[in-house]
Amino acid sequence: MPEQPAAVRAKNFLEVPLGYSPDDAVAEAGRCIQCKKPGCSEGCPVKVKIPEFLKLLREKDFTGALQKIQETNSLPAVCGRVCPQETQCEARCILGKKSEPVAVGRCERFVADFVRNHCGDSELKNPPCPRASAAKKAAIIGAGPAGLTAAGDLAALGYGVTVFEAFHKPGGVLMYGIPEFRLPKAIVEYEVHKLAERGVKIELNQVIGKTLTIDELLNEEGFDAVFISVGAGLPMFLNIPGEDLGGVYAANEFLTRSNLMKAYQFPVTDTPIARGKNVCVIGGGNVAMDAARTALRLGAETVKIVYRRSKDELPARGEEVHHAEEEGVGFLFLTNPSAYIGNGEGRVRALVCDKMQLGEPDESGRRRPVKVQDSAFELETDCVIVAAGALANPLLPQSTPGLELTKRGYIVAGENGRTSRKNVWAGGDIVTGSATVILAMGAGKTVAEDIHHTLSVSEPHR
Repeated sequence: MPEQPAAVRAKNFLEVPLGYSPDDAVAEAGRCIQCKKPGCSEGCPVKVKIPEFLKLLREKDFTGALQKIQETNSLPAVCGRVCPQETQCEARCILGKKSEPVAVGRCERFVADFVRNHCGDSELKNPPCPRASAAKKAAIIGAGPAGLTAAGDLAALGYGVTVFEAFHKPGGVLMYGIPEFRLPKAIVEYEVHKLAERGVKIELNQVIGKTLTIDELLNEEGFDAVFISVGAGLPMFLNIPGEDLGGVYAANEFLTRSNLMKAYQFPVTDTPIARGKNVCVIGGGNVAMDAARTALRLGAETVKIVYRRSKDELPARGEEVHHAEEEGVGFLFLTNPSAYIGNGEGRVRALVCDKMQLGEPDESGRRRPVKVQDSAFELETDCVIVAAGALANPLLPQSTPGLELTKRGYIVAGENGRTSRKNVWAGGDIVTGSATVILAMGAGKTVAEDIHHTLSVSEPHR
């Protein structure tokens, strides 16, 4: 897929990949050999009928292809951009055994973009979702990927659905976590708007646990089911000396300021953001790559990823690592921070790091980093962004008596999303810890199916 040149894109927030042309998309879809037992669909957490949509794309029925995707996926333009297809659907493509797998994600992106940009709603035959009625009501807490997916599926089944979102814009991590150059916010807003057209009601600035409790939703607001899909948004720090110095930020805050609050446009927008000259980002996941590439676009002279394992263990998508390298982000592998040093005026001036070597595998299956003795060194920096993961925000669980939690504060839920509370489900990062957008969407589909099954075979509890 064509892209902005690295030297150009590193100085702007426009989307990096430029998308397929119609001819390119049709040609790529034509590579699909229409397997009788398609492993690609089995590898998709939301079970998109991949060979069927590719066949329609190959025939240049772009609206038909989109509708086929939307039978199981409410956010096709999002998934076409941020889904790790290389480890899911594309990993199971039989063509990948001898050559390149079909570029399923890029084809999905093309179909969604083409219809959005070139086709009116009247051209969409047999809309996939009817307008919801209010016979039975479901409350969704959190307007992220899991919540939006469940909302769309329940609306299609005829439920009255209300999504309660703490922020002033819906989208969850799609809005606050993923940068504009990877996922333009206008696309998220469009796909949320399409859900609203299907009858999904979205209430913003609603911090459930404060403005309303789950008990109040069930007992006073008349909801028959509640789905908790609030994500895992509590920042995780390293708990090392000097962490309270100015210039040390959580990636959550840094990215939320830039993505949701458009701080990269300050002072046109109201939100300021750190613009360090020598930036260090601690961590090796997609969030770390997003933070590093954002810092570069904010004018940093140098940006370094500090990661305690080797390149082979990086959890970030290969595409994101490749883009970061092309844009000039440096990598310090087998390096672990142990302290921050201040400049005497309350701000960070250096990061103390130890060299590491890889030992035996830990519980994640990756080799455990072990400190090399007497290897400490200082790394000059005026801005550190900690992207070491996130924890479960305790606000909602602590306001919900009888909700079983793990030792780390995540909600305990079964395979169908059922929690210890009657008529309360949970899914996504609040159950699994930080994971991918598509896995959260898969959880949302599973929960929607189980809510429908539960409320169809039994009377509402109230």
